[in-house]
Amino acid sequence: MPNAKVLSEKQAIVAALTEKLQKSAAGVIVDYKGITVAEDTALRRECRENEVDYAVVKNTLLRFALNNTGLNELDDLLNGTTSLAVCENDPVAPARVISGFAKKLDGKFEIKGGFMDGKVISMETINSLASIPALPVLQAQVLGTMLAPISGLACVIKQIAEKMEGGAEAPAAEAAPAAE
Repeated sequence: MPNAKVLSEKQAIVAALTEKLQKSAAGVIVDYKGITVAEDTALRRECRENEVDYAVVKNTLLRFALNNTGLNELDDLLNGTTSLAVCENDPVAPARVISGFAKKLDGKFEIKGGFMDGKVISMETINSLASIPALPVLQAQVLGTMLAPISGLACVIKQIAEKMEGGAEAPAAEAAPAAE
């Protein structure tokens, strides 16, 4: 039986993990076995850039936190080396970042499972979420789609105006020498 100090520290960690899971829009549980320090550093940098909170967690403590949030179905995945990637704002970011690294590291880094909006999601869903571009890219695509007809209209009007100016100048130039 652990002493009171150790027990209270573990309870605080479980409470913090529970709060993190409740606040997050989505998360991914990962087996990170075999990655190098350089690969881990690159992963953490990309996670920070995408506002993804990534941390190595103890299986037992994560199990208690998952049970506190109603994600008991993920208990079976908690064996071996485990890390957790969650994001409060962007539900797609954890899947996109972690899936990208899983492809780069080919076998050293494996997604075990995930959740979104308090529900467990399948690997198929995680993979489809990973294929969605980042939010700024999506916003740019939508804006580009909205502006395309307006830009096209502006180009057509400009071409018509240039054609009319070119056509109007030619007869005036020919008519001027005849008047003299």
